[in-house]
Amino acid sequence: MKLKTVQYWISGLLLSLPLFYLIGCEDGNEKPNVILIVTDDQGYGDIQAHGNKDINTPQMDLLHSESLRLTNFHVSPTCAPTRSALMTGRDCNRVGVWHTVMGRSMLYEDEVTMADIFSENNYATAMFGKWHLGDNYPFAPHYRGFQEAFFHGGGGVGQTPDYWNNDYFDDVYLRNGKEEKANGYCTDVWFKEALSFIEKNKDSKKPFFCYIATNAPHGPLNVPAEYAKPYLDKGIPKSRAKFYGMIENIDINLGQLRAKLKEWKIEDNTILIFMSDNGTAYGAGFKGKELKGGYNANMRGTKGSAYDGGHRVPFYIHWKNGGLNVGKDMDFLSAHLDVLPTLMELCNLKSSKKIEFDGMDITQVIKGEEEAMKKSKERVLIGDSQRIVYPEKWRNSYVMNGQWRLINGEELYDLSKDPSQLNDIAKENAGKVAALRKAYEANWASISPTFQNFPYIKLGTKEEPHSMLTAHDWHISEEQPIAWNQKLIRKGVGIDGEWRVDFTKAGKYKIALSRWPKEADLAIDASAPKFVSDAPDYILPEGKKFTFKSAKLRIGDKTWEQTVPPNSKSVVFEVEVPKGETTMQATFTTSDNTPKGAYYVYVDNIG
Repeated sequence: MKLKTVQYWISGLLLSLPLFYLIGCEDGNEKPNVILIVTDDQGYGDIQAHGNKDINTPQMDLLHSESLRLTNFHVSPTCAPTRSALMTGRDCNRVGVWHTVMGRSMLYEDEVTMADIFSENNYATAMFGKWHLGDNYPFAPHYRGFQEAFFHGGGGVGQTPDYWNNDYFDDVYLRNGKEEKANGYCTDVWFKEALSFIEKNKDSKKPFFCYIATNAPHGPLNVPAEYAKPYLDKGIPKSRAKFYGMIENIDINLGQLRAKLKEWKIEDNTILIFMSDNGTAYGAGFKGKELKGGYNANMRGTKGSAYDGGHRVPFYIHWKNGGLNVGKDMDFLSAHLDVLPTLMELCNLKSSKKIEFDGMDITQVIKGEEEAMKKSKERVLIGDSQRIVYPEKWRNSYVMNGQWRLINGEELYDLSKDPSQLNDIAKENAGKVAALRKAYEANWASISPTFQNFPYIKLGTKEEPHSMLTAHDWHISEEQPIAWNQKLIRKGVGIDGEWRVDFTKAGKYKIALSRWPKEADLAIDASAPKFVSDAPDYILPEGKKFTFKSAKLRIGDKTWEQTVPPNSKSVVFEVEVPKGETTMQATFTTSDNTPKGAYYVYVDNIG
């Protein structure tokens, strides 16, 4: 196989060898396989190799020792925004994903994904685990370039769109949109499925792209007891012990994956990337600026924070045939936005669609080319955590340039002297503040025109003839709570919301309004029984009972209403609907005239 090789020197950045080789693919050469592993809520400090003396992660530590490590790598402070930027190489706010619920976790339909590009370049593509960029057509993973997808609903197991009473063990997931029972613990299932996909494709002439996105160690903190026990025995608080146990289970699966790649003799030409989606959720606890427990690698902030602890995460890339198999640190500013354009260069991928990336191909920086190194030092990266209906300027924001961090447009920190971001030096550095504010303003002007766009769930399609809409995707005002998980569904949280939908053809539609999902097999006015999981300490309360007298369906400016029959599991409307984009709202009214949104609505085109 003819390869192009570049040799270069990076002064002061490499821990071991001064000489480093990066090999890319040329036309006609054997393209590498790609495995992208993204864990959920695991922070930079939740790995032993990063200085955490409490956690046991031997396989992550081994990968750390055999990889190029981007030690100044940043994502978004929460999960769906990170995933949207990772999949597109574009700013999460630009592509419509600035929340984890409220219809703002759906990736705009016209965006090109990483899987689209790999598919176009004759790769076999698959994803396993957490998608969190939309559950309906055209947003679910099997509509976004993944030829095979086995995933849970919503943003986590046990969330509202997920199968009822899933608890991480022996759950029902979706295979290309169809329900399928799995056996075993969720993380084990995702890796087992990934290995099955890899084994099917290992001898094929087509390379593969495999995206493994674990929902662990995101809460609820359900894990086999044997993984948490060693940490509990050391006196680590229960939540953190379970969290570490979930990470240790991922670690074991990582080791098994790498062993299989070696056994199948495909490890050398497989690019393996390991990263996470935001700062730690349970690995560290703060009171104000002060770390009160756990380990956070000397960073301030955790998941959701604008400080580095909220968005600086591990990033390891290992590829023996590409020369990325010796442990080295590189500390230039990089981000999730860079992964797709970089993989396109490493794998020699082309896209038939013109894409204006917000990220950059960092291969030239890795090679140490002078102009690229200079550009990386001048680079400004901007992020935030919005989690509201429409983004607000400066909200929970950070602007990064070299060692500088501007927080919320006001606080300034120099990480070269203050890595924990404890001493605000904005007053002494007004010029730097002004420069970073100017960069933010320019970026805001670039991305804000897309904020008025909406992702529309398409109904009545051949791709998804039977659609389930849930309260997870209600568009609501941020003043009211949203029932985004099944515990909140049981409690009857939230008032009402609307969906943005696109009836793709005019005709008669059957629309069924329900309090509970179909698989719960409960009447609208029934109470869901208490659920006691086999997972230690995981109990879902008995569901709150409502007495509903009527149900109302609104599509656009037209409304229909019915009484609620006794003991009915749903109230069904058969209505004529014109073609086009609109809003839809489904509401029950209780006996005391309180409105309560239908948490689950099922839509079928019937003629």
